[in-house]
Amino acid sequence: MDFRFTPEQEDLRKEIREFLVKEAPKESLESRDDVWANMEANDREFNRKVGKRGWIGMTWPKEYGGGGRTYIDRLVVNEEMLAWGAPIASYWSADRQMGPSILSFGSEEQKRYFIPRMVKGELSFCIGMSEPEAGSDVAAVQTRAVERDDHFIINGQKLWTGGAHFADYIYLFARTDPDAPKHRGITQLVVDLTLPGITVRPLENQLGSAEFCEVFFDNVRVPKTALIGEVNRGWQQLVSQLDYERSGMERIMSNRPLFLDFIDYAKESGMFKDVLVRHKVADLEVGYEVGRLLCYQVAYALTKGGSPSYEACVAKVYGQEYMQRVATEITEMLGMYGQLMPGSKWAPLAGRPAKRYLFAPGYSLMAGSSEILRNIIAIRGLGLPRK
Repeated sequence: MDFRFTPEQEDLRKEIREFLVKEAPKESLESRDDVWANMEANDREFNRKVGKRGWIGMTWPKEYGGGGRTYIDRLVVNEEMLAWGAPIASYWSADRQMGPSILSFGSEEQKRYFIPRMVKGELSFCIGMSEPEAGSDVAAVQTRAVERDDHFIINGQKLWTGGAHFADYIYLFARTDPDAPKHRGITQLVVDLTLPGITVRPLENQLGSAEFCEVFFDNVRVPKTALIGEVNRGWQQLVSQLDYERSGMERIMSNRPLFLDFIDYAKESGMFKDVLVRHKVADLEVGYEVGRLLCYQVAYALTKGGSPSYEACVAKVYGQEYMQRVATEITEMLGMYGQLMPGSKWAPLAGRPAKRYLFAPGYSLMAGSSEILRNIIAIRGLGLPRK
């Protein structure tokens, strides 16, 4: 097998690195971890520069402003962005899954309006799936969308909505038929977050940051032009969308900047003299390469026109457990100092190991819990019976 990139892809990687050195100097970044979901990484001006280079919507049709390139090309760009810790949060959801969803199920008018603006880095999206009683079980959503003349009336609450505090639109999953079976009667809408009746409330976590939010809808009047696809067919549309969310490079690389910075720290501090530290670092690097290949396998299948549903779940399950390993083992290698949070002059790496360790349990919940993903792998991938 040939794992080499094409000369064009290697040139692309070089171009990205040169761009990042110029436009996103590391010393200017307050946080270099989880940059795809971190409010501190919301830099609209940087996103416009990325869009101007043609690195948003790279795989989308050229007729709507996309790049018409391969998923491998896109993954090369994302790998470099994530490894560097570039401030990409505000365009991430649009590029990863909202754009593909609108291209697959949206009207021609929606494609002409949203896609070019996404490509330019001008629009930011968040995803309104989870609710207080519908976390991993998205089909249990109870937020209501009632049809009335030329609009919908929305009432309900969304929870764990990443980036809602800086997004322009929320890609909303709402129940339009309360009498239908659980996996039916759900509809997708693109809702302007500036509409009256919408309240966004950031949720501060144990780290003191607020990447996620609650979003409340109180008799929000949404025009029917916001409907994506068909009424009551939202679940079927959602299934294909989740493949994009679960298979990206971010599922293996959220702690990559921390890992790379730890290597530099270990060399400078003398930790690398310890053979156990070197062995652990080597083991984590091998683990990263395995996860990286799983992500590229999904991208290759998408490039060939496939629908790698269970392969995306494999990449997600492996990646989330690997990221937990990175956070745990770096914290352990630093000993008691690894537990110090930002603010202490003794905290190595500015206290990031402790932050990533405390955040790590969430990796196995986002975009589907490990249990749900393993069920999908078993049923769709291995053909095992449901019972």
